[in-house]
Amino acid sequence: MGAPRKYPDELRERATRMALEALADPDRAHGAIVRVAEQLGVHREALRTWVRKSQAEGQDALSVSADRDARLAQLEKENRKLRRANTILKQASASFAAELDRPRR
Repeated sequence: MGAPRKYPDELRERATRMALEALADPDRAHGAIVRVAEQLGVHREALRTWVRKSQAEGQDALSVSADRDARLAQLEKENRKLRRANTILKQASASFAAELDRPRR
């Protein structure tokens, strides 16, 4: 079993994404890794390693955020569908409860 990770996965992903986005912009590329590392409180060599690994895997900032946007859209669609189903079930439940409360003849 390996050593415990010092940084949470969410922080690693965010830092890597921010660094890749900064490196993609020529105006912000110089010193981007050091700047992002300081902003997020991450060791700069750790961030540099994450960025290199991400680049080696062929990920860039646009594909990561495009994947995240697609997943978010899918989840929002599912959420709307579930809310609609929940509303229908609440209305049906209220209707059946009202039917049970009516006096029988």
